[in-house]
Amino acid sequence: MSKTSKKSAAAARKERIEEMRRAEKARERRNRILTITISTVIVAGLVGFGAYALDSANDKEEAQSAAAKKPVKGEKSWDAKKLSQNHVAKRVSYPMNPPVGGDHHQAWMTCDGTVYTKAIPNENAVHSLEHGAVWVTYNKKAADADVKRLADKVDKTPYTLMSPVDDQAGAITLSAWGHQLSVKKASDPRVEQFFTKYVQGAQTPEPGAACTNGVTG
Repeated sequence: MSKTSKKSAAAARKERIEEMRRAEKARERRNRILTITISTVIVAGLVGFGAYALDSANDKEEAQSAAAKKPVKGEKSWDAKKLSQNHVAKRVSYPMNPPVGGDHHQAWMTCDGTVYTKAIPNENAVHSLEHGAVWVTYNKKAADADVKRLADKVDKTPYTLMSPVDDQAGAITLSAWGHQLSVKKASDPRVEQFFTKYVQGAQTPEPGAACTNGVTG
């Protein structure tokens, strides 16, 4: 091969190498652009989701706040200042049935979504109300389907308990510290309103106190 041919071949190889390098740099540039674009989209999506989640949380908090301020139609209320909170070791004669506050036993009924099929001591249940629980009670006037529906709801709701109270006036009664509501059906929309307002609600004398590890019967 002549010197001219060798030079031409070397120049051609050099050109191919340079072309390959240019192509590689172009691919790297495209990959960087693609990576930056994808990262930007992901970040924008995360920011958007975060803003949505924050807005949703704020909306939920506002809805709960509005529900807490709105009275539940037909509920009875007692002055919290007149409901004593002494621990006693004796039976207490309460002015309402079921009771919504007053002196009570030092041990609370376990109220972590607990369904009792037999009557429970008022004095222990009142202590649960002091901790912010809602106590659902019923008698023989309540339909079996309603009792089951309420039991399912209580079972899924911390800071609630349920038990029969045969001598109460209404078929179904919901009690919180200082507040009480009687309904005929579990489907009554006020049941949900009462739960929303009073499970660990503003009426709670000892918010955050335990509903677990209490007595169970």
